[in-house]
Amino acid sequence: ARLSYDTEASIAKAKRIIKLYNDAGISNDRILIKLASTWQGIRAAEQLEKEGINCNLTLLFSFAQARACAEAGVYLISPFVGRILDWYKANTDKKDYAPAEDPGVVSVTEIYEYYKQHGYETVVMGASFRNVGEILELAGCDRLTIAPALLKELAESEGAIERKLSFSGEVKARPERITEAEFLWQHHQDPMAVDKLADGIRKFAVDQEKLEKMIGDLL
Repeated sequence: ARLSYDTEASIAKAKRIIKLYNDAGISNDRILIKLASTWQGIRAAEQLEKEGINCNLTLLFSFAQARACAEAGVYLISPFVGRILDWYKANTDKKDYAPAEDPGVVSVTEIYEYYKQHGYETVVMGASFRNVGEILELAGCDRLTIAPALLKELAESEGAIERKLSFSGEVKARPERITEAEFLWQHHQDPMAVDKLADGIRKFAVDQEKLEKMIGDLL
């Protein structure tokens, strides 16, 4: 997290992690390097992907981030459904959302459709769910990462699950790549995305420091 705005340092750290795994007999195809979806993080991922190191771009809250990730050839993105909903509940007068109107669901649906319409191979993995309704509305998404409690609730539910996301239309021509200036402008037009990206990086950094202290205490 502390390297989220440093492309070269992110690349170097990723390669160090990969080497440790490779030395332990674990091949690259079993590893995803997680990077924040900052402009610098996306550029780091672009270079790593070219070198055969797959990346998971996290803390993704804006369409500009999603577009830049796809254009960089990133292996997988993790748009945060629940954290988007949290922001809207905390910062607007509306406190209840039907699953189809959930801002996080709407965001992931838009990203999924854009990727499929333009033939991008980047995997969309919805994450950070707050309720089963969000999950059901995104049935058909490339991947979903679901907490054990929500998996249990799904397992205990009855009835068939309807696929909501799919694409069978004609693939459109891709637009020109987004520039750094365009990325920053578009991303910063969304106060939710700005707040949640910064907040997520701070929280990940705090967690990293806690982990480092725990390990240090054991050594």
